Amino acid sequence: MTESSWAIVDTNVLLDVIEQDARWADWSQEQIVQHANRLMVNPLIYTELCYEAGSAEDVDAILLTLGLRYEELPRQALFLAARAFRLYRGRGGTKAAPLPDFFIGAHAAALGTPIITRDVARYRTYFPNVELISP
Repeated sequence: MTESSWAIVDTNVLLDVIEQDARWADWSQEQIVQHANRLMVNPLIYTELCYEAGSAEDVDAILLTLGLRYEELPRQALFLAARAFRLYRGRGGTKAAPLPDFFIGAHAAALGTPIITRDVARYRTYFPNVELISP
């Protein structure tokens, strides 16, 4: 399977399913089923999942249960994240460090893979060529 047949699944979609969000759980679950065995997370998404988890093993169990692959960020993605952050700061952004979405969007751009997300604004702004699967 090539990288382009995979998709990165954003934290908000995973949390919809894990927490059974009243509004979004059905849509998010449908995306996970539709893209089964072709979904990946990266260190930023993993970290965001760890926020409420009791242990790293709990997060690993979530990945296993949902059939998610863990992927490190390639250097090209790190470069693209820095470029997005530079553009953000040039547009008046006030954050002192790159935002997680910059790394996630850059990862998708570097691999040529879509992102399944409900939070499209930043991705569309800084990674307009990344395909977004969203409601």
